[in-house]
Amino acid sequence: MLEHILPPTVRTAHSLSDRADAGALLFPEEWPAVATAVTSRQAEYATVRACARDALTKLGQPPVAVVPGEDREPRWPAGIVGSMTHCTGYRGAAVAHERDIAALGIDAEPNAPLPDGDSLLHLLARREEADLLATLPACGTAWDRLLFSAKECVYKTWFPLTRRWLGFEDVIMRISPAGTFEARLLVEGPTLDGDVVDSFSGTWLHMDGLLLTAVAVPSRRTRARDAVEDSPTGRGS
Repeated sequence: MLEHILPPTVRTAHSLSDRADAGALLFPEEWPAVATAVTSRQAEYATVRACARDALTKLGQPPVAVVPGEDREPRWPAGIVGSMTHCTGYRGAAVAHERDIAALGIDAEPNAPLPDGDSLLHLLARREEADLLATLPACGTAWDRLLFSAKECVYKTWFPLTRRWLGFEDVIMRISPAGTFEARLLVEGPTLDGDVVDSFSGTWLHMDGLLLTAVAVPSRRTRARDAVEDSPTGRGS
């Protein structure tokens, strides 16, 4: 699923149900974060980390503990960027080498309208976004939930780069029915390779009752390679 909306340099893994025996799946360092949690939360936490280790293995990395940082963000091995997500019926993870991808965010949500839709949409969406959602085609996609997922995905990309909070109101999202979205930042963005980032581009997918969103910010090396390959005199010509 996720592989359909991420670059080929990103490795992914997912599970449609929780794996049995959560305790056996967890590394000792991971257990304290959910030691007192209910069984369902332990299973969810363990399964998404098992997905992360599966994705790391596909990247040629050894399985390691993925423990939460001070702000509950996953801490990845040196030189690796990654993101995890979970919702009812889905657990997923994506990882990449930092030399290929500078920042990465994924999110999954059920394809269903937001609960208490109008009140939540008021908190989530700026006026411009609410107006845009009203113009999108009625094609079976829960656009309000997709907006929420895209903003969550952008936050997961933003935070490792800035270590700062990003509110729903700090981003204006434009969603295309063609499977892409653009997030324009209304606050000062992170600096990457000397340039200030003022927007994030993402992709989305509606599949099997799920909405999946992803942002993958290419590294300087990847951007330079792509520029050469796209050049009329480059290797990709």
